[in-house]
Amino acid sequence: IANLNFLGRADCPYYAKAELLADLLQKNLPDFRIHKITQHPDVWEEWLKELCKKNKWSHKNSPIIWRELLDRGGKGLLLGGYNEFLEHAQLYYGVTSSMTTELMKTVAQENLGAHIEKELEEEALKGLINPLQVWITSASAPACYNLIPILTSGEVFGPHMEISINLFDDKQAEEKLTSLVKEAQDLASPFLRSVSLCTQAEEAFRQAHVIIFLDDHVDKEVYSLEDCIRSRATLCHLYGSLIEKNAHDSVRIIVGGKTFVNLKTSLLMRYAPNFAHNIIAVALGVEGKAKAELARKLKTTPSCIKDVIIWGNISGNNYVDLRKAKVYRYESAVWGPPHYSRPVLSLIFDSEWVNREFVESLKKFTATGRQFGGILAAHSIATTLKYWYHGSPPGEIVSLGVLSEGQFGIPEGIVFSMPVKFENGTWVVLTDLEDIEISEKIMTRMTSDLIQEKLVALGELINFQPYQSETDLAKEDEKTTLPTTNDNREHWKVSD
Repeated sequence: IANLNFLGRADCPYYAKAELLADLLQKNLPDFRIHKITQHPDVWEEWLKELCKKNKWSHKNSPIIWRELLDRGGKGLLLGGYNEFLEHAQLYYGVTSSMTTELMKTVAQENLGAHIEKELEEEALKGLINPLQVWITSASAPACYNLIPILTSGEVFGPHMEISINLFDDKQAEEKLTSLVKEAQDLASPFLRSVSLCTQAEEAFRQAHVIIFLDDHVDKEVYSLEDCIRSRATLCHLYGSLIEKNAHDSVRIIVGGKTFVNLKTSLLMRYAPNFAHNIIAVALGVEGKAKAELARKLKTTPSCIKDVIIWGNISGNNYVDLRKAKVYRYESAVWGPPHYSRPVLSLIFDSEWVNREFVESLKKFTATGRQFGGILAAHSIATTLKYWYHGSPPGEIVSLGVLSEGQFGIPEGIVFSMPVKFENGTWVVLTDLEDIEISEKIMTRMTSDLIQEKLVALGELINFQPYQSETDLAKEDEKTTLPTTNDNREHWKVSD
């Protein structure tokens, strides 16, 4: 039995001619077997060099053909190249090839195309076989406990994707992380390949496909708002360098938290510039709270309310825009099919409630950080990731913190929550929405703190002056203290 191995450069015309002649022999001779291997032109020389070194052969051109006396894997006997094989075929089998040069070139190009297509298919299969590496920072935070069951349910990344979860936190949290790892394993989820913990910063984000940033820890107590902001810059600088060094080329980074969400997102973009286009901030927590407040007022369920837009600072001064908000399946004198909706503002006749109670409720919500209390935070992060991978519901507006490029008159270079839709693995800012212009007064209120936070973080501004409206100033003159949404004072007085 003759067993011949054919190794050639995928675009080599001589390999093409030799393999077709070998195919003919294998078809007509019961004891003639061939095994064909092609290599991409970019790696061919290195492959040939290693092969010859291993077998102590001397050969420099494509193709290389060797004979195995038994089954493939036995000791190889070098036959040679194209000319040697033609002589071998002529001598032993009385067969030769009359293929023209033009046909040789055509077949060689077909071989190259087939080889590239095969490589792409193998890469796609690897994506299905290898688990998605998901990293969660500050994994001892309450939100992580609620997030893990959602991530391992198959709903976020799809029913055909296995994941490996990596829990990252400081050394002091190791005992809690160990317990969390065991609980995650006890879920026995078919979508969870493995779960592990990491407390060594230099190992963080190894081959990460997804990184979820929860609220970060501060090593020491800070005594001023400026110190708190600068401490975020230090951490983001560290995280950014680790992302650049360790993460997978296609990593997707999602930032949540109860303080400085926009700022942290902006700093990560600065310190991980190669991945800036794939870093976003979660705004669905505030959006969910707004929908819940509206639903209670309208005596319906929050899921029936769509297209509430959150503008601005996710964890600070923001603007909840109801101009596009709709309610579906609303019980009233007017009914319609499931796709029928009515404007929310046309159903709330109490303008005092909209302008005062509703606004103040959401201000307190962001000021206390309750949008990151655990369940809502986890659901908001998971839903945003699901949309990122599979697209948001058609026709629905989603709020998302992204880097401003000047849309809607927003200053460039700051991370700002705005209306988007997710499709084809990315997001698109909905700049074509009608009647959503933002007044200069509201824009100033939303951007003032964001611009100052970034300047303080980068050391370009010493003192931070929280934005105060004319109403705030008037009440301050009256010695009245109001809850604030923009300086997170409940959080920076003590360490995280």
